[in-house]
Amino acid sequence: MTTPRPLTTALLLALAANASAAPDALATLDKIEVRGFPFRYQASDPNSAMKTETALKDTPQAISVVTEQQIADQALHGMADVVRYVPGVGMAQGEGHRDAPVMRGNASTGDFFTDGVRDDVQYYRDLYNVSQVEVLKGPNAMIFGRGGSGGVINRVSKQADGNRVRDLSVQAGSHDFYRIQADLGDAASDNLAWRVNAMAEDAGSFRDDVSRRLRGIAPGLAFGIGEDTRIVLGAEIFRDERTVDRGVPSFQGKPLAVERSTFFGSSADSGAETDVNSLDVLIEHDMGGAVLRSRTRYADYGKFYQNVFPGAVNAAGTMVSLAAYNQRTDRRNLFNQTDYIFDIERGEVTHRILVGAELGRQDTRNFRETGYFGAPGSTQTNETVSIGNPVPTLPISFRQSASDADNDGTADVAAAYVQDQIHIGERWQLVAGLRFERFRMDFLNRRTGARIEASDSLLSPRAGLIYQATPDLNLYAGYAESFVPRAGDQLASLTASNASLEPESFANREIGMKWQLSEGLFTSIALYRLERGNVAVADPLNPGQSLLVDAQRSRGLEWEIGGNLSRTLQVLAGYAYQDAEITRDISASQPAGTVLPLVPKHSAYVWGRWDATARWGFGLGLNGRSAVYTSTSNAVRLPGFTRVDAAVYYTASEHMKWQLNVENLTDKAYFSSAHNDNNISVGTPREVKLALHLDY
Repeated sequence: MTTPRPLTTALLLALAANASAAPDALATLDKIEVRGFPFRYQASDPNSAMKTETALKDTPQAISVVTEQQIADQALHGMADVVRYVPGVGMAQGEGHRDAPVMRGNASTGDFFTDGVRDDVQYYRDLYNVSQVEVLKGPNAMIFGRGGSGGVINRVSKQADGNRVRDLSVQAGSHDFYRIQADLGDAASDNLAWRVNAMAEDAGSFRDDVSRRLRGIAPGLAFGIGEDTRIVLGAEIFRDERTVDRGVPSFQGKPLAVERSTFFGSSADSGAETDVNSLDVLIEHDMGGAVLRSRTRYADYGKFYQNVFPGAVNAAGTMVSLAAYNQRTDRRNLFNQTDYIFDIERGEVTHRILVGAELGRQDTRNFRETGYFGAPGSTQTNETVSIGNPVPTLPISFRQSASDADNDGTADVAAAYVQDQIHIGERWQLVAGLRFERFRMDFLNRRTGARIEASDSLLSPRAGLIYQATPDLNLYAGYAESFVPRAGDQLASLTASNASLEPESFANREIGMKWQLSEGLFTSIALYRLERGNVAVADPLNPGQSLLVDAQRSRGLEWEIGGNLSRTLQVLAGYAYQDAEITRDISASQPAGTVLPLVPKHSAYVWGRWDATARWGFGLGLNGRSAVYTSTSNAVRLPGFTRVDAAVYYTASEHMKWQLNVENLTDKAYFSSAHNDNNISVGTPREVKLALHLDY
């Protein structure tokens, strides 16, 4: 085992190598001559899974890494694009204004992280400042803290590393899609580097009167102090404005048959505005065989959304009910994580020990209003309109109902954790970790003046055993637990009746294999069983009281492969089998045997890129899943589908490349996701995007 890398020294060496690189060592693209082996889809080692420098194959859990090259080749822009190429992970509709992943049967909007730090407000995350996306399956509380019931998604930011970067891309495509993106960076001196990423996007939609407008800029600096310390600064200003589109309703157990462009509700009264402003400071100090690392993140989120959306269709299939509401959420997050990593060697046994602490505070304000149809003062909260023209005919005004939220909440987190990665001889590794977290919630209902305080002491263990069968093949077994306090993943679910209940618990058992098939090709397979406990159900013997029961189980298999089959052929492929259900009666509408929503029994994907010549490359992919239910009612079913995507790549010169991406090449009609039985997202029809990439 090597000692922790002296990161500052590595940065300075990279700067020196960049400055002294000889011109003839670079690719001579005017002759279209490519030197080296292009490992575009080979998963790199995750930065966050162990908080130490640990190879992907030495991590005892299923992890999917979406590389920067994959993001570029497939023209991915958001989280919903990413999870199409991650086995066992899907994306719910999120009411048309937020990312809402479903991981191993568990839905969440709060299990997002940026560089390992919580990023949990409900919004759509862009990829313009991302070097890779890491999807860590199963409970991850030992590393990430509360939540992470089915997994977490971590975005790794692009950082100043001293390399010269001059990338500009311009994209245009179907439905008035326009996007410009820039990535600029360099070394300012021997110990100072800078980088700036920026993006602007405007787009329409195949859906009537639906559009979005995005703007983002993320500057960064990295500098060294002496030879052993480096400081990395990063900031982001991001704004997202879009139409909130909640899709189509259902009829007789399936999506209503209408033109896929049809918007239900009022697009003019349905919009979301999101502002994210953040500052990150990373300080690392090499102590000669040990590393001390401290990361601080401050983020200020402002989010407002309003929507007029469909409800149930009448029995004749001729009329649909519309309702409306809006909500404002403001949150300020401040987190610090400090880690100390060191090695101990005792004969054939080597320990890599992580000792860390996390402190955090989250201040949240929520305010919601209900939409009323009719004249001012009306108490009518819905309107029934014709399917042929599903837009409101009455004026809509917004004001608070008796149950609408108006609250403030402060969540304080204090955690300490320790992890030991033990190498025993050449073949065996043991991972053992434990996190103690104190989570305290102070919740004020501003409508009534009632204050609720709750605190939880959470113990989150992790254990793993790894056997190195060959130098390139590891077998592993892992166990982990996570907890979700009653405040929920959005810190707004605390009530007087549930404040005293124990947090929900999630326990994952997993075995798997990771195999480096060749220098540029990696595959893995995992079998898991994830159980959800402390689910609150009504006590039949004591009305008004709750029982905590083990009531949900997910079982499955996940397989993926990524990398190079040859010098010119690169491939990604994955498959997931999932069996996720409620195992005990929760309520009359959720009996035992209920299948969890948006969890397909089978899902798979394959994508290949073939560089036919030095100038021309071609991409082709299939992506599909079996049928899913839209909610725990199991009353509405979305049919399965398979979608075909394609791409063409042309290298015009050393500094200019063209790229054409076609999504849904065959124009397959399908339904991609849902929020409930009557908010169903229509799958994207054929869309074409042409991009020009300049690199100087």
